[in-house]
Amino acid sequence: MKTVRMSLFFALLSFLVLCQPLFCTVKSDASHTPWRALHLINYNTDDDLKILVDVLPQLSRAGINVLILEINYHFQFKSFPELRQGEAQISKKGARWFAKKCRKNNIRLIPQFQCFGHQSWAKKTFPLLTVYPELDLTPGAYPENEGIYCREWDPYNPRVNEIVFALMDEIIDAFRADAMHVGMDEVFLISDENATSTKDKDPAKVFAKVVNDMHSHIVGVHELEMLMWGDRFIDADEIDYGEWEASKNGTAPAIDLVPKDIIICDWHYELRPAYESVPMFLEKGFRVLPAGWRNVEASQALITYSHSLKSENMLGHLFTTWRRMNSEDVLTFAPMVEGMELIRRLAKEL
Repeated sequence: MKTVRMSLFFALLSFLVLCQPLFCTVKSDASHTPWRALHLINYNTDDDLKILVDVLPQLSRAGINVLILEINYHFQFKSFPELRQGEAQISKKGARWFAKKCRKNNIRLIPQFQCFGHQSWAKKTFPLLTVYPELDLTPGAYPENEGIYCREWDPYNPRVNEIVFALMDEIIDAFRADAMHVGMDEVFLISDENATSTKDKDPAKVFAKVVNDMHSHIVGVHELEMLMWGDRFIDADEIDYGEWEASKNGTAPAIDLVPKDIIICDWHYELRPAYESVPMFLEKGFRVLPAGWRNVEASQALITYSHSLKSENMLGHLFTTWRRMNSEDVLTFAPMVEGMELIRRLAKEL
């Protein structure tokens, strides 16, 4: 009988080992150092990265341990070289060098590629929809982008994912990334009369499709963590943030149609008595990285409010800049400097 029990034990043990992936839970940051993150944009060439390298030691000493660097089309793509933006771009060699410098300074580097929305700015349309106008969600409409915020790609054209996944793969490889930020904020054109592929569809299901497509590739294929902005998941009728920080175009129900291992960067730039979306995301099971911007008082209010929630899924705080900065401006960016001081004070109260 003892032999039979032992045989059953080892059979069960073997089964559990073989089935381990089925029982694995999402990677948790609860036991790790809280994220003190900085988002930077418009560092588009190897020379730009050299400027950032000079400030990495100071950023690390100030407490910054995560850097989200928005890349988009500013990379020397090999798969689709026609989609390179600008006269010069970040090279694979430059990305590898910069990533190594970040690691040396104990800073986690997360590249960002803006997905779905933000495919233009002002009158300038970015490479994907310039080179391949048939991939535009509203093809031929809004000359010079008049009358819209930003152009968006067509999520139902299979060519989009074929191209975008190849671009992401190159960025992930070059930066040795263990996570990718996919953007996805401020998507407004799903129900536009010129959006022939989506205007008659449920906006929440359209938005969820794109999120799930990105998740399947980044998390499913590459086994990386995925970050995204959270505004399209917030119902403006439930939380009175307005149409920018929250959704008035029907995308909010997508929150229940996407995986909960996505890290939500919940951005809020105005001073408010409370930031109700933060506990909402936490209650839904997401890990949350609240994000402030240039208003020092508002950033401090968001930090204090988030800290008060005492959740293991509260990752920390993200400081956004939204403009190109020289090295001195990065180091003296007031919301970051004063925000980090507040974070240190709050940590001492624990």
